[in-house]
Amino acid sequence: MSRSFKLPDLGEGIHEGEVLAVPVTVGQEVQENDIILEVETDKAAVEIPSPYTGTIQEILVKPGDIVNVGDVMMTFSGGDETETVDAEKAAAAPAPSTADEAAAAHPPAGRGTGPVPASPATRRLARELGVDLHLVTPTGPAGLVTAEDVRAFAAQATGEPEAPAATPKPPAAAAAPVAGAPELPDFSRWGTVERIAFRSIRRATAKQMSLAWSQIPHVNSQDVVDVTKLEAFRHKHKAEIEKIGGKLTLTVFALKAIATALKTYPNFNASLDTANSEIIIKHYYNIGVAVNTDRGLIVPVVRDVDRKSIKELAVELNDLVQRTRDGKTTVEELQGGTFTITNAGAMGGGFFAPIINYPEVAILGAGQARMQPVVREQEKGDFVIVPRLMMPVALCIDHRVLDGADAIRFLKVLVETLEDPDELLISMI
Repeated sequence: MSRSFKLPDLGEGIHEGEVLAVPVTVGQEVQENDIILEVETDKAAVEIPSPYTGTIQEILVKPGDIVNVGDVMMTFSGGDETETVDAEKAAAAPAPSTADEAAAAHPPAGRGTGPVPASPATRRLARELGVDLHLVTPTGPAGLVTAEDVRAFAAQATGEPEAPAATPKPPAAAAAPVAGAPELPDFSRWGTVERIAFRSIRRATAKQMSLAWSQIPHVNSQDVVDVTKLEAFRHKHKAEIEKIGGKLTLTVFALKAIATALKTYPNFNASLDTANSEIIIKHYYNIGVAVNTDRGLIVPVVRDVDRKSIKELAVELNDLVQRTRDGKTTVEELQGGTFTITNAGAMGGGFFAPIINYPEVAILGAGQARMQPVVREQEKGDFVIVPRLMMPVALCIDHRVLDGADAIRFLKVLVETLEDPDELLISMI
């Protein structure tokens, strides 16, 4: 019997990926859990194991192809497995955040077993309306049950006409090209050109940035931080941190300062749920750190920053950055962020206004700390010019959730924490 293998759901919010490698050939015998594909999905390379023991009959993809969840990638013959792929088994690396959101292959409507793919908001709506999701015919991508599906089913069950609903629109960044963009001219008329495939991390970044820019009204607030004391503190403890495999950078201290500011002003640790007119406040502090790699910008997440010491963060961040640059992070390590920091200081960057990492509501951009002349008051009315190490910072906010005054207060906590680290940080080293 010929059996098809489809791209499984590899995690929340992941709908497609690029085939990096196909380490098997037609006619090859494989065992269950042998690696048959490598796919880069949501900025992480994922090895996909075979759900079957049998012979590869046909390979329908090649390196460089873009595949969507649910696309048939291979067919198999032989073996004793049933024709339905166990999506949770197929997506064993890495496991998605919840079992309910992991099912790429789902039971047909009317079957009351197995998980049904649906968002938390849709599940809540189904509970409120008393609808069994197994009975609902899905219309969303890859078999996703949408809120409209639940409402339509509830209306049919009660005999009431379905309330008219606006046709759902995909995010502005769902398609790679910009809607309505004029056709490009023939650039080769003026000289030699080279065409490079727009895919992989660059393509994923483009989608995410377009989505963020189209959905979020950005406002930024800027300041400078006197990190002279912090730099002396860093140099004092740098060697002992390196002995345990860490790297004591300004980003490590910034993570801790951001967690302090987020606890003080929780609305920065949030997301806006426009569908339900709610602001979702997260009571955990997972901070994404933008990492520059030879494949593009990737944002792994440092979890529970508020619970970790400076020493722990220095070791964890160093390991995470290295694995990110080596392409060894998992999808799970790139998800679940509540706030993001991007530090251009190592590359010599100064002031800049980063784009918020949707669906977060704020991001901090830090530039290179440089020695500058600063006017200081020694005594009342007596001013002197002194050299100080000053670091520029820019806080970008979602103006739907936060105001400029909020940004100023947040930055004040951040600046004060970084300028006088001894009291807050010395006990954490």
